[in-house]
Amino acid sequence: IQVPPQPAFFHQIDYYRTCFHELGHWTGHPTRLARDLSGSFGSNTYAREELVAEIASAFICSSLGIEPTVRHADYIGSWLTVLREDNRAIFRAASHASKAA
Repeated sequence: IQVPPQPAFFHQIDYYRTCFHELGHWTGHPTRLARDLSGSFGSNTYAREELVAEIASAFICSSLGIEPTVRHADYIGSWLTVLREDNRAIFRAASHASKAA
């Protein structure tokens, strides 16, 4: 997992939120939960994985009493595209995220 050092964050809590997001991606490896991590930025595959990682981060934050936030405004458009194309995508993402968290 690659995360900038803590001093790179204006608020220490954002460091942890970012770590939880990246841990969400970590669980997608073939030896763990085996999600499709092949998508490039802007693709639906990438957007789906970002949605899983962000929801996993929100689940972890919630369980630790940390207010989750969506820090990646750039991804929201991609998420909306995925959700418009597949009305079950949010349920699959939440299921994957629950396993990841």
